[in-house]
This record gives sequence, structure tokens and C-alpha cells, in this order.
Amino acid sequence: MLEGKAPGVIFMGGLMSDMSGSKALALEVHCRAVGRAFVRFDYTGHGESSGQFTDGTIGRWHADSLAILDGIAAGRQILVGSSMGGWQMLLAARARPGRIAGMIGIAAAPDFTEDLMWQQFDAAAKAKIRAEGILHLPSDYEDMPYPVTLGLIEDGRDHLLLRSPLEIPCPIHLIHGMADKDVPWQTALNIAEAVTSEEVSVTLVKGGGHRLSEEADLTRLTAAVESMAARVHGG
Repeated sequence: MLEGKAPGVIFMGGLMSDMSGSKALALEVHCRAVGRAFVRFDYTGHGESSGQFTDGTIGRWHADSLAILDGIAAGRQILVGSSMGGWQMLLAARARPGRIAGMIGIAAAPDFTEDLMWQQFDAAAKAKIRAEGILHLPSDYEDMPYPVTLGLIEDGRDHLLLRSPLEIPCPIHLIHGMADKDVPWQTALNIAEAVTSEEVSVTLVKGGGHRLSEEADLTRLTAAVESMAARVHGG
């Protein structure tokens, strides 16, 4: 956590990611340089936090996010959500609209447990997760497969956001790679259509993958943060 000027920045990481990733660290370096308040954290079962990943759900990680927003961060915040963190930032903005100055999504993935997992599972996979309560999926980023629990899928249905208009009035900037193999870039357009905010911009990065962690991507991200902060102050 860094103390500094408002609006502060909170980084919300992705599924099975942690607060030591390149985007989180780049944001910390940037916020330190410009004197802006900044918080990065690990959800339950991620990184340095206690608990088992397989006990986690969208709702539990939402509670973690609100605990940071309510108990650690001060004043209005710019939420930066990567992948699942994009779902978490939208949930947080809906829950605490008065605290959110703006949001920046990086390959934001609301509703992924239903749209990109359950609806993509074949009959055998659905039968297996129903019977055993867990399914192990291959990962492009880790040597070991990652576990998907039935609890994660079922809880995700209680937090779906893109099935109806989403009452979020703050400015939103969505950045998405057009070569993202995990979350289709069209998801950014779906978010833009769902939210009630009239201040929504979408940046599509041709050739960009899911992580968007190359040097040019990090430069784009930090510039987006400062642009959002200037917009909040009417600059």
C-alpha cells in the first residue's frame, strides 16, 4: 500500500494470479513516481493470502475486494481489474458507487464461469464436475492444470452482470487484446453496452494476448490511469 494523492488506485488481479505480477508492480512504480495512493492485494487462496484456492468463489473474492475498499483504501478510487479482476471491479462499483472514481479493465472477464467455462464444457465434463465437485483444466500459464470447482460455477451464477443493464455511472476504459485466446475481445463491447455510464471507451490491441504485460502494454496502462485521474479532476 502507498499513501498519496487522490484518486487512489486499487489493482484487482485475475484468477490464480497474485499481486506480484507485472501489471501490479508497474502500477506501483508509476503511482510511487507521481505520488498517487495505490493498493494491491491477494484474494483468499491466492499469492500470500491464507486459505485454499478451491474454497474460493466469485462472491468470496468480492468480499475480499470490498474489505480492501472499505478498510484499507481511503477516498475515491480508480479500480484497475485484470481478467477476473475486471468482474470484481464491476461488482465493487455496483456495491460502492460513491467510492469509485473510474475503472480500467484489462481483458475484463465478467460472467466467465458461465460463459467461458460451463457453457463450453461438454457433457462428460459437466457430468464429472457434478459427480466429483471439481474439474482440472489445462493452463497456458502454469505447468499444472488449474482446478475449477462446482462451487465456483454455482456461486458465479449469483453474480452474473451482463444479462441486464448494469447500473454503473462512473467513467470506464476497457483495454482488450484482439488475439486473446482466453476471453474474447467482444466481451469488452458487451460490457460497454451493459453499463449505464455514458463515459465508456474501448481500446482494442491488435495482436495483443490475454495478459497484456509487454512494455508497450504497461505504458498504455499507466497512461490510462493518469488519463482517468485527469478526467476525474476535470482536466
